[in-house]
Amino acid sequence: MMNNPIHAPLISRSIEVIKDGQAATGAYLASPTFPTYQYSWFRDGAFIADAMSRVGEIASAEAFFGWCDRILTDRRDQILDLVARGERDVEDVALTEHLHTRYTIDGEESGTEWQDFQLDGYGTWLWALDQHSIRHGRDRTAFAEGAALTVRYLCVFWASPFYDWWEENGHRRHPSSLAPIRRGLLAASGWEELDDDLRMRAAVVAQQIADLVAEEGLHDGHLTKYFGSDQVDASLIACITPFELYPMGDPVATATIERIERELAPAGVYRFLDDTYYGGGEWILLAGFLGWHYSEAGNVGRARELADWIAAQADASLNLPEQVDTHALHPERIAEWVERWGPSASPLLWSHAMYLTLATSLRMTGVPHR
Repeated sequence: MMNNPIHAPLISRSIEVIKDGQAATGAYLASPTFPTYQYSWFRDGAFIADAMSRVGEIASAEAFFGWCDRILTDRRDQILDLVARGERDVEDVALTEHLHTRYTIDGEESGTEWQDFQLDGYGTWLWALDQHSIRHGRDRTAFAEGAALTVRYLCVFWASPFYDWWEENGHRRHPSSLAPIRRGLLAASGWEELDDDLRMRAAVVAQQIADLVAEEGLHDGHLTKYFGSDQVDASLIACITPFELYPMGDPVATATIERIERELAPAGVYRFLDDTYYGGGEWILLAGFLGWHYSEAGNVGRARELADWIAAQADASLNLPEQVDTHALHPERIAEWVERWGPSASPLLWSHAMYLTLATSLRMTGVPHR
């Protein structure tokens, strides 16, 4: 794999970009140079922390977990109130009252209008914390209160419609958003730091999620972008790798990957066919997810192709962007986004993180694959 000479410096640069983009509070800025992304998301940050954990940057990962824990414990009364009201009647809780999906580096709400009701990031941080503690034999006690609050919150509101990974379709329910919630709850159900009743509830809800997706989230044998759709979205890769809603080799997993590969992965990976955000380019981080899946599945050749494609998108400073528009699905829509928000984000920390995750899976980094 290291025959391509760009990989060694890009691995080093990716770690550097992530370190430079991490605040003293532990928050990872999504993109330090892109004004709209100068916040930290639970979803992005959890995947970034997982990548840093994989390359041995233990302090970086745990600083992010600490940031998550503080956000949750600082809102303990709010969360417990939401849970109590939601247990009586979920519809009694307005969307604007929920926890947000992104925060400032100091753990404050952004203060600007956003599609904030997104629950998958809270499941993803539980999963990332679990993987980190297993990988490095680390104690979770310091994060137990925040984790317990997360589990209580997710167990009440998981079935509510909320925005997807791309902050769209807020009136829908999405398999790729439910999968990390299930996986995070399943992990937490085995944590001795949590009380027995909460662990049992987490396990029950994790099974309920799997059952609901099986009942409503499939079409023609594959996972769908949202319940009732017949389309796919590349975020569905995560339902298989790493969240194992359907394990590799399961017919649903195979059919889902095959359709994503056929429709959305000509070189890099598109989000979905109707994507018009910055023209609907190919996303670096999604190529990382697909390569990671193939690497774990044993298709090393395809995984290497995707790693090489990612590396080829780095600029002269070895920064990886969010997406590339060379083969945009809707190029006529690029200019309107550039006018609104400026050039597409680069560097994007999540792009660098998924490259590192793929690199560790392919044993490119010198760090044991764990």
